[in-house]
Amino acid sequence: MAKILKIYPQNPQENLIDEAVKVLQNGGVIIYPSDTIYTIGCDIYNHKAMERLAQIKGIKIDKQKFSIICNDLSHLSEFTKPIETATFRFLKTHLPGAFTFILEANRNLPTAYKGHKTVGIRVPDHIVPQMIVEKLGHPIVSTSIRDDDEILEYSTDPELIAEKYDKLVDLVIDSGYGDNVASTIVDLTSGEPEIIRQGKGKI
Repeated sequence: MAKILKIYPQNPQENLIDEAVKVLQNGGVIIYPSDTIYTIGCDIYNHKAMERLAQIKGIKIDKQKFSIICNDLSHLSEFTKPIETATFRFLKTHLPGAFTFILEANRNLPTAYKGHKTVGIRVPDHIVPQMIVEKLGHPIVSTSIRDDDEILEYSTDPELIAEKYDKLVDLVIDSGYGDNVASTIVDLTSGEPEIIRQGKGKI
C-alpha cells in the first residue's frame, strides 16, 4: 500500500522531503505535485524503477516519452546537446514554469532513453518537486496521471489519486488539489519555438 505524505508548498517540511527522496533512492515510484497536474515518477538513474513506471502506464520502456524534471537549468548539459545562447535565454525567461521543452538529446541519457534523439525537460514552478530533485542530487522522470473520465482528463484530488494508485506506487505526496491543465509542450529542436500542445503555460 502506498504511503501518503502531506507536504504543502507553503511550508514544506524537510524531513518529509527527505522521506520522499529515500523512497526514490530505494527504487520506489512516487506521485507528486507540480505547477500543473499531479504526476508520477521515479529516479532517472534507476532502470528497474523506470520499467515499473512504464508498466504502470501500460507501455514498453523503449516507447516511453517521460519528461525529465529538474530544479533549475544546471542539469541541461547532462542530457542535451549544446544549446545556443538565444535558446538558453528563452528557457531562462520561461522557467520555472508550466512548460515541457523538447530539446535534442545527447548520448549521456540513461539506458531507458536509448535511441531517443530528443528529450522533454521540465522545471516546474512548485517548491516540492524542486526540493526533491535538489536533495536527490539529480533529476527525476515524470509522466502525467490521467483520469479514467476523458472529460476530466486529469485527476486533481490527491486522496482519490492515492486510492486509484494505492497498490501501484510506493508514495503519494498530498499537496492539496492539483490543476487539471497539463504543461504546454514546446519543441525547440529547430531553434524556433513550436507549440506541440497548448497547456497551462503561455508564450
